[in-house]
Amino acid sequence: MSSLKLDAVNRPSHARRRRWSLLTIGRAPSRGQFLSIAVAVFAVLLISWWLATRNGTIPAIFLPGLDQVWQRMVRLAGDGTLWSDVQSSLYRIAIAFVISSLMSIVIGVLAGCYGLFKAIFEPLVDFIRYMPVVAFVPLTILWTGTDDVQKFLVIWIGTFFQQVLMMMDAVKRVPVDFIGLGRTLGMPDRKILLRIVLPAALPAIWDALRISLGWAWTWLVLAELVASTSGLGYRIVVSQRYFQTDTIIGYILLLGLLGLITDQLMRAAERVLFRYNRRRS
Repeated sequence: MSSLKLDAVNRPSHARRRRWSLLTIGRAPSRGQFLSIAVAVFAVLLISWWLATRNGTIPAIFLPGLDQVWQRMVRLAGDGTLWSDVQSSLYRIAIAFVISSLMSIVIGVLAGCYGLFKAIFEPLVDFIRYMPVVAFVPLTILWTGTDDVQKFLVIWIGTFFQQVLMMMDAVKRVPVDFIGLGRTLGMPDRKILLRIVLPAALPAIWDALRISLGWAWTWLVLAELVASTSGLGYRIVVSQRYFQTDTIIGYILLLGLLGLITDQLMRAAERVLFRYNRRRS
């Protein structure tokens, strides 16, 4: 009888613990909980936006209604403007980000492994990365003109130097015992680098690429805001001149959506490529 009473007393506290388990440090939500909460957050934001604009309390020039933004984006998609802008921006960010990533991986891995390369690159990278990218925009126009090369250069300046430090940090986090094991087995430095250091550092390198891709989207818009004739950033500038707030907000939301899609694609690729690096994401 006493045990039954104890069960009855403990059951509510156990249920409470389960209910608030997501407020426990280190406790990750299930996939269903994560999706439910994420959808609820976006739903609350959209409903708040609709309520704030439905009665005209906020003038449309400051914040157009959700329906106005949707209709504007549908018109731009219908006449091909939207797809042309997206295509231009995707092309620019893809080329610039690939170039920046390949260069930063090579330099970052070498600087993270060898003292000579660290002494060469780390002070220089630390010096340049604090320079504002915006200040380089007039110089990039002077150096390369206003074509796509200038856009590539702006994105490269904004991402490369930060990426190098992140690649160095990823290599430095490889356990020293791994390298020591390679030396014990009589492996030369080249094999230790290719067979031990790189496989151990690749998950962290991929994480660094995923994070820096978000910066690349930001610098893409900056590059297209100045001296451009196409792209998402260009369309935002043109819309500003004609007070087309619905287009501006629609393109900003589209940029967020494109960034979210690319981020999720890289997360999915990480789960496939690095199954050996099991962790809680």
